[in-house]
Amino acid sequence: MILSEIFERFVKRSPASVMARALMEHALAPDAVDALFAEHTERQYTRELLFSSVVNLMAMVVTKVQPSIHAAFQAVKKDLPVSVVALYNKINRTEAGIVRVLVRHTAERLAKVIAAMGGMMPSLLPGFPVRIIDGNHLAATERRLEVLRGSIAGPLPGHALVVLDPELMLATHMIPCEDGHAQERSLTDQILGLVVAGEVWIADRNFCTIALLTGIDQRQAFYVVRQHANLPIVSAGSMRKRGRTDTGEVWEQSVTIARAGGERLQARRIVIKLDTPTRDGDTEMAILTNLSANVADAPVVASLYRKRWTLETMFQSLTRMLQGEIAALGYPKAALLGFGVALAAFNIMSTVEAALRANFGAENVQENVSGYYIANEIRGTLPGMTIVLDPETWESYQTMPPKALAREMLRWSKHVDLATFKKHRRGPKTPVPKRTRFPDKTHVSTARLLAESRKRSR
Repeated sequence: MILSEIFERFVKRSPASVMARALMEHALAPDAVDALFAEHTERQYTRELLFSSVVNLMAMVVTKVQPSIHAAFQAVKKDLPVSVVALYNKINRTEAGIVRVLVRHTAERLAKVIAAMGGMMPSLLPGFPVRIIDGNHLAATERRLEVLRGSIAGPLPGHALVVLDPELMLATHMIPCEDGHAQERSLTDQILGLVVAGEVWIADRNFCTIALLTGIDQRQAFYVVRQHANLPIVSAGSMRKRGRTDTGEVWEQSVTIARAGGERLQARRIVIKLDTPTRDGDTEMAILTNLSANVADAPVVASLYRKRWTLETMFQSLTRMLQGEIAALGYPKAALLGFGVALAAFNIMSTVEAALRANFGAENVQENVSGYYIANEIRGTLPGMTIVLDPETWESYQTMPPKALAREMLRWSKHVDLATFKKHRRGPKTPVPKRTRFPDKTHVSTARLLAESRKRSR
């Protein structure tokens, strides 16, 4: 009875934290995570340290509840049957395939909850499932490994392709790659393995290759991809003006793309003549698509491509809200595990926002709610909630049916005060003045400069 009263107090005071914890139990239920590991591992095995314990510890770091792997180990070492060295050995050898299925598993579990809540975003192209794909080269790590000591060049621990479902706002797939220099086109076969007939795939010009465009077309799916300058176009029809978007005039032409063996691929080429050049100085942007004009006219295709920013915003969120790229993890397998767990954490946060969309409206939440402040509240409340509430409090959410969990999520989300998470849009950045003062000094006293400034103002 007392625990029930305390739980309801958390629901009323910090409903976002309760939602996040319940979703974490549901998406990363230990038994399910350990079963994934047992099914998909190739070389690793479980002796004493369960993979679910590794994921739980890594989640503490990527959500910034703990500042480092070692600090997280210190916090839970009484519950771990291994040394910190054994923990690092497990992390450093985690197979990329395990990380891949972990991200997919969380997305599949949470997608059912979002659908049951009715918390989806409006469809970008009604009647067509849309997928946005982009690559992320993990940031350079510290030079702790012997092979990195003395290196002037920044050591890149890996590369990951991420697929976003913009209707669910979930990272549905991650394609991990241990080679930090690898390009998106080298992973074409793995990308095509994810393509399903009827889907629309949106990507930037790094994905604009004959192999990928042909593969998507052959699978009876569709692409909206920015044209790469090296793509061989063998013929092009007349350019025709098709209107404009808020960024410039839109033109269209039919093109024929060369394929191996003398075959040809027909496509539409949408050109946006930009009102303002891009930061790279481009005055035009060309987009290739195999969508018919009856399904999406030229301005619609141009607007679809602009939705790529949704995935770029997700990558920014991983930097601001989460610690997806852990500088201390130099081994590629460890770095990719950290990034994969961060994607799982993002999916959990996104499902919290989906509950808010279901209760307060998608446009209202999208325009006015900051994910940063939601994450900040959760990060501050979770440790105290963990101390007060026993682990058994959350066990029922691990196996709870999606519809039942959705009902609880909607009930809890009604207690959220959106003003607490209000988004604050900053104005244009003030240009930084050129530094020319005190060229002969190593440092200056701020207090003295302020005193002199006040004296002059009088």
